[in-house]
Amino acid sequence: MARRVAVITGANKGIGLAIVKGLCKAGYSGDVLLTARNEKLGLEAVEQVKAEGFKNVLYHRLDICDQGSCSELKKFLEKNYGGLDVLVNNAGIAFKVDATEPFGEQAEVTMRTNFWGTLWVCHALYPLLRPNARVVNVSSFVSKRSLDKCSPELQAKFRSTEISEEELCLLMGEFVAAAQSGEHEAQGWPNSAYGTTKIGVTVLSRIQARVLNETRPSDGIILNACCPGWVRTDMAGPKALKSPEEGAETPVYLALLPEGVKEPHGQIVWDKTVQEW
Repeated sequence: MARRVAVITGANKGIGLAIVKGLCKAGYSGDVLLTARNEKLGLEAVEQVKAEGFKNVLYHRLDICDQGSCSELKKFLEKNYGGLDVLVNNAGIAFKVDATEPFGEQAEVTMRTNFWGTLWVCHALYPLLRPNARVVNVSSFVSKRSLDKCSPELQAKFRSTEISEEELCLLMGEFVAAAQSGEHEAQGWPNSAYGTTKIGVTVLSRIQARVLNETRPSDGIILNACCPGWVRTDMAGPKALKSPEEGAETPVYLALLPEGVKEPHGQIVWDKTVQEW
């Protein structure tokens, strides 16, 4: 039998590194692939995990914003494992509250990583998902807050159970264009680049779960979005309420859902509890 493998993106620090450690501590019975853009930081993180006694952690470079990098990871997994058992799409960015970059620039850069990067990883790796695989897309409670600030028309689109991936991609592009022209609020969008990208991640997860139900109904693959909470990381700052280990609890819980369970699937999960979208 091929060896099991879990892939965690953006895993050299913060919540991503805590998810790697959480899987190891839970006794994950396979290799854990810690991925990051920066090879030096990624290798240092692997050594840190190994120093804690976990030898099944490997590094592989992945820049989620580079479709060629996503393709290289796919080839590595095909060659060495023949498939994929766990994928945690954790990589993401946020500008600081006091960032001086124009809002349109913040929107484009944040969208490229948080939404498009996540989507490109999914397109590359989903064909490798084995039966009973688990996929976790790390979103945020800010996605729900931002959804509530959208116009009723946009809210209806994002809550629709029939919205397609293509329609969602067009909407994400419309937000960036509106942000660059300074008309996003007039067009019904929230004034949060990060929040809007995470609306994209949550809705993408709902779409992907629906497509899995249609295309692989008997394979037992479970896919969810999750919110780690407000976590003390470089992104959120030192005043956040949760430690990275606490932030990793829900992603790890979803990544290790036992074989045979049907739910949660296609949900946004916070503190191991399904939230209303």
